[in-house]
Amino acid sequence: MGSYQRVMVIGAGQMGSGIVQVAAQAGCNVVMQDIKEEYTERGKRTIATSLSRFVKKGQLSEAESTAILGRITTTTDIGQAETAQIVIEAATEQMAVKKEIFKKLDDIAAQDTLLATNTSSLSVTELAAVTKRPEQVIGMHFMNPVPLMKLVEVIRGLQTSNETFAAIMSFAAELGKTAVAVEDFPGFISNRILMPMINEAVYCLYEGVAEAKAIDEIMKLGMNHPMGPLQLADYIGLDTCLYIMEVLYDGFGDSKYRPCPLLRKYVAAGWLGKKTGRGFYVYES
Repeated sequence: MGSYQRVMVIGAGQMGSGIVQVAAQAGCNVVMQDIKEEYTERGKRTIATSLSRFVKKGQLSEAESTAILGRITTTTDIGQAETAQIVIEAATEQMAVKKEIFKKLDDIAAQDTLLATNTSSLSVTELAAVTKRPEQVIGMHFMNPVPLMKLVEVIRGLQTSNETFAAIMSFAAELGKTAVAVEDFPGFISNRILMPMINEAVYCLYEGVAEAKAIDEIMKLGMNHPMGPLQLADYIGLDTCLYIMEVLYDGFGDSKYRPCPLLRKYVAAGWLGKKTGRGFYVYES
């Protein structure tokens, strides 16, 4: 068995439910917490659907799938963090929300419990600073969809201890993931490279260099990307892309991270990509 038997995940959305699934698949007992029961129920349904796909493909047996679901409990009570050995926060990507959660977790969780955040761009150092245990706070940035993607970016805050870092690197390996160490700077590595590429693709569209489909085709066929940058942006959510560009722009103060006005315009219109049925492309509901 792995080093962490009792894991808690805060947030039952797409990322949170994915993290819960991989932890339960690795043999951990996992508590999935969110603020409303309808969210945790939806999260549990998402996991059941994902597991049934693995069963259909012959990668899991029915019995294994049932056992995995049996290791997951859901709650709306953050107080259950008191029995967790590690808590992974996967709440909405807003610093104020995350700080509030980390303050609560710091009060509730046992002294030796590690606190991880699945943030995709925010400062781990700043989050850690609201706790009395900054040396036990670390970033674990999983990729979407979590059950399929191998990478976890492990982000050390300024005060993260070597012990915490080593523990999380081995925990990620126990989850079947490849952990890559990154220092705490805006956007880390994944989004610092990906988002300006997406933003530049939006500029090409904005300036009329080519149509959306052509831009994506060039990156797919010319650079061997499985998905073009504009289509990928639609999948990620244009609001999320804009938000991360703003984190990069604010964090570095460098004009190369300036979000494209067209990206701002689409977000202002509520064209957020696949989830709203319209982004750079139109999606049938």
